[in-house]
Amino acid sequence: MMTSPTSHLSSPVPGPQSPVPGPQSPIRILMLAPTPYFADRGCHVRIYEEARALIDLGCQVQIVTYHIGRDMPGIPTARIPRIPWYRRLTAGPSWQKPLLDLLLFFKALSVARSCHPQIIHAHLHEGAFIGILLKTLLRIPLIMDFQGSLTVECRDHGFFRQGSFLDRIFGAIERHINNRVDAFITSSSAGAELLVQQWQVPSQKVTAVIDGVDTNHFHPYSRSEARQMFSLPDGVPLVVYLGVLNSYQGVDLFLSSMQILRKKGCSVHFLLMGYPEEQYRQKADEMGMAHCVTFTGKVDYAEAARFLSAGDVAISPKLSLTEANGKLFNYMACGLPTVVFDTPVNREILGEGGVYAVYGDAEDFATKIEALLTDPVRRADLSRIGVEKAENEHSWRSRGAMITTIYHKLLQR
Repeated sequence: MMTSPTSHLSSPVPGPQSPVPGPQSPIRILMLAPTPYFADRGCHVRIYEEARALIDLGCQVQIVTYHIGRDMPGIPTARIPRIPWYRRLTAGPSWQKPLLDLLLFFKALSVARSCHPQIIHAHLHEGAFIGILLKTLLRIPLIMDFQGSLTVECRDHGFFRQGSFLDRIFGAIERHINNRVDAFITSSSAGAELLVQQWQVPSQKVTAVIDGVDTNHFHPYSRSEARQMFSLPDGVPLVVYLGVLNSYQGVDLFLSSMQILRKKGCSVHFLLMGYPEEQYRQKADEMGMAHCVTFTGKVDYAEAARFLSAGDVAISPKLSLTEANGKLFNYMACGLPTVVFDTPVNREILGEGGVYAVYGDAEDFATKIEALLTDPVRRADLSRIGVEKAENEHSWRSRGAMITTIYHKLLQR
């Protein structure tokens, strides 16, 4: 696992209400999640697994988040007041979010008065912006959980065009946020390099803490039992996908790969697990492929491993060059050989256990899937490699220990 330097982390001196904890003292963490947590998608999985790992290591974690989503067991969660017209669970920017983030600031300030945090751990740039205001009032350090550039994400979601007035405004805001954060953890080494090289963040403030997986929960289940839930016969090769369904995740491109495979006469069924699915259900029908693809809609995180176990091959056509790709850890832990595009993030996670298609090439993606489906020996080898890597290299407990080390360094400044 690649990490950037962790020495010489700088931070404000903790305020008088936040003494530096001793080796056995629990660290009190205010975790800001400006998102409808928990909604069974990648960013939320990282928040949940991080919080759980930190609690297991003796930290006291308080999450503050939006009014929608569901509480996860064992993790204290406070929510902003209910906003009746905002029900969106999917990822991406929205002009309504500034109001929610204003409410999140006041809710977090109220919670902080009762839990007396020593660290603010902010997810996403919106969380870091709120964290900057809070750290000034509370006189405690701010760490940002960086999962990608805010400006690039807005471009990728079609929120504005590169070089536009809004693009420049958001870039200036992002630069200001980056300059005020005391330490960063990133979900990939590519994200760490982006902060240092493009945004000129000092490398000593940045640590790559890539996603992990809970192998007690994610492991292979009975293949036949999983297939029975979807009325799929054992003899049909099955390609599975788990995650948000949108063009940002490469799903449109994957539909083209599906069509290529069907035209080549490849006998295969596709199981697409995620939401929002109606648009892609309609597209599959228009492409004449409704008979060979099953859409499940949103899958509960607690059931994801069982559902994944139905597959022979997993895919992730995500196109981002810097954002994390957390679903790959779950695929590996479930013993699924995985086809992805050739990006630094995917190679960092899968290593020799991945199958890499030419970036953005739907035809090559289809070719790699077909080759894997017809090669049971290679599938077995990749399955073994994936499970071993998940168990030996990617535990959330080790990730939590890295984060607590950063906390301690911040509090000792």
